[in-house]
Amino acid sequence: MNVLVKKLTADLPNIKVVSFDGLLVDFAKDIQATLIIRGLRAVTDFEYELQIAQTNHVEYEEIETIFLTSSLQYSYLSSTIVKEFAAYGGDISHFVPETMIDRIYQKYGIEKGDRHE
Repeated sequence: MNVLVKKLTADLPNIKVVSFDGLLVDFAKDIQATLIIRGLRAVTDFEYELQIAQTNHVEYEEIETIFLTSSLQYSYLSSTIVKEFAAYGGDISHFVPETMIDRIYQKYGIEKGDRHE
């Protein structure tokens, strides 16, 4: 994926990664984005993601969505699984970047001594 993104963005100096609150389609309108890239883990994700993409397109005609499949290494993983592991102090180090681990545990009030690392 990294190589693909580098090739796609090589001539586009104004690519940014930002966070937002609210609907993605509203944010896309606000920043005049015309492309959303979404990841799919399994066939079961496709129907839901397709509905979102079509709804976004109805709401904001200029927006298009591209779907990319995940690496097989992470195809089983979901945010729900990570949240549940974290909420019970489970080891999430195999699922998220190291820089995010403490922040995720903090959200659930899990201190270092209460983790199953």
